[in-house]
Amino acid sequence: MSPSNHAERIQAAYGLAKDVYAEHGVDTDSVLERLSAIAISLHCWQGDDVGGFESDAGLSGGGIQATGNYPGKARTADELRADLAKAYSLIPGRHRLNLHAIYAETAGARVDRDALQPEHFARWIDWAREQSLAGLDFNGSFFSHPKADSGFTLASKDASIRKFWVAHGIACRRIGARMGRELGTPCVTNVWIPDGTKDTPVDRKGHRELLAQSLDELFSESLDSDALLDSVESKLFGIGSESYVVGSHEFYLGYALRRGKLLCLDTGHFHPTEGVADKISSVLQFLDEILLHVSRGVRWDSDHVVTLSDELEALAQEMVWGGFLPRIHIGLDFFDASINRVAAWVIGTRCMIKALLLAMLAPHGALLAMENAGDFTGRLALLEELKTLPFAAVWDAYCLQQDVPAGMAWLEEVRAYENDVLAKRV
Repeated sequence: MSPSNHAERIQAAYGLAKDVYAEHGVDTDSVLERLSAIAISLHCWQGDDVGGFESDAGLSGGGIQATGNYPGKARTADELRADLAKAYSLIPGRHRLNLHAIYAETAGARVDRDALQPEHFARWIDWAREQSLAGLDFNGSFFSHPKADSGFTLASKDASIRKFWVAHGIACRRIGARMGRELGTPCVTNVWIPDGTKDTPVDRKGHRELLAQSLDELFSESLDSDALLDSVESKLFGIGSESYVVGSHEFYLGYALRRGKLLCLDTGHFHPTEGVADKISSVLQFLDEILLHVSRGVRWDSDHVVTLSDELEALAQEMVWGGFLPRIHIGLDFFDASINRVAAWVIGTRCMIKALLLAMLAPHGALLAMENAGDFTGRLALLEELKTLPFAAVWDAYCLQQDVPAGMAWLEEVRAYENDVLAKRV
């Protein structure tokens, strides 16, 4: 089928779908316009298995594990940027990039993490501007470092260890603020630490007291909120910290409330039976904004590529139906080394956008009216009816509108990129 015929078919299908949704009171044109304004923050670490550019050794420790050995991993910042550019070209909308501190470019000089400067990320900032990205976000890298080998960083009982990691956190905030100022949009700078123990500790309180002190010191410098938004991220357990994690959900919820920080909810950082979607309306009763890291855990925090699952749809519904989108910063956090890494970005991000589109296409007003009237039969019937409405036609039209491949056509471009670029990285 020629490109023109393919586009005509998509437009014809969209016209029919538009009429179907209009019968339910949904204006699909307005929905697509609204959807195009949402920026997802893609995570750079999918492209190189969370290796970074500090050394050839790559990732080690910290309860993080990338599995698989699919060929074509990015080995340099330029390769990583090229892979990201390809992924962005296949994803509808204008989006952001989330960086970790270990992706600094130091021109071959040894610069430890407590001494990182904004200039070590200058090429990333310039590239983000050239690519017209919606902004940059940033994370401290409190893992894969000799000073994290004990399993403790900001919560260590060794004052010299704490001092080093506090200095790293301060450096990261300054880097994030520079990114925000130069790109004209706040950089969400997130703090996650792996601190915890494999077996049951005697002193839980002591480490948490130290963590609170370290965080207060780390955040003590006043920086422009128009350029920087501070976030703290919890975790239930990790590899090597199965019995105790210092930065639990309760700890960081309390800290974010008391200190006025964003709370990061990572969908892989809770018990497998917990619904993160249900937490959103609870924490946003008391917090101004939150950061959301979207992942897919399979039995544990395994960071699988995001798929259009029931859990993802519930997450999007809560964000859209609750009117929370202006207060939520959406980022992705998965890393799969067993499949094409560019494809992983494209699949995961497109699924996140699809989930948001599905939620926006629902006649929320009608559903809410039924619920408030006690018509739970009608509510259930309509919710189920929505599952078979022509969503795919609206999605394809959105891709066409945003000048990216519709359907599976994007995979052909990734295959070609793999053959022409990735396969040559030996």
